[in-house]
Amino acid sequence: MELNNVAAIVTGGASGLGGATAEMLAAQGAKVTIFDLNEEAGRAHAAQIGGLFAKVDVSNEASVTAGLDEAEAAHGVARVLVNCAGIVIASKTVGKEAKPHPLDQFRRTVEVNLIGTFNVISQFAARLSTADRIGEERGVIINTASVAAFEGQIGQAAYSASKGGVYGMTLPIARDLAPFAIRVMTIAPGIFWTPMMAGLPEAAQQSLAQQVPFPNRLGKPEEYALLAQSIIANPMLNGETIRLDGAIRMAPR
Repeated sequence: MELNNVAAIVTGGASGLGGATAEMLAAQGAKVTIFDLNEEAGRAHAAQIGGLFAKVDVSNEASVTAGLDEAEAAHGVARVLVNCAGIVIASKTVGKEAKPHPLDQFRRTVEVNLIGTFNVISQFAARLSTADRIGEERGVIINTASVAAFEGQIGQAAYSASKGGVYGMTLPIARDLAPFAIRVMTIAPGIFWTPMMAGLPEAAQQSLAQQVPFPNRLGKPEEYALLAQSIIANPMLNGETIRLDGAIRMAPR
């Protein structure tokens, strides 16, 4: 699919992987709307790339509906959706002093990372399903899982469950949306430099980077965006999860 003048939505697009993807889409001529809860960063990034910002909580049905309404009023029916919104927590199943994992933390992680992703997908696809095709397809959806979906580390039960769910629903959703000529793909990043990573001490960042076989460094958000661009361009990519990880396989800790 050619991106020039095509409406696109990026959740979590204020920074990190989503920020780089929003920038890439805009550079290709797309009309980009950023969905994010960080209003200050989101508006600033949208202004920088010539896009639109909508404050959206992806886990809230009404919030997503309002965001899609705003995006559609400005840019028309969106053809491209990239889901990058997500949260990370670290908590063991049984913690110190034999305390169980806080259930509200587990539930919130799944609500944002998994249910939030599906919430945006289903509402986006419903609107796109009746639009005219561009060539042989109507649009493309790209989700973000994680290598934690396959090799979750100690303390990642909630995060791994949420990202494993994103991986698990990729193929059935692609099959659901095939009659509407809408493709669905997922990217599973390894260790990337993001604002969350920036909060770690320098020594911790270097230690994580050294675990990547090659390239022996943290991934760059632009490299995630580059893969998203390739997925959008290639109509035979559908129903699959692609690891973007420099061949890393995560150890228990």
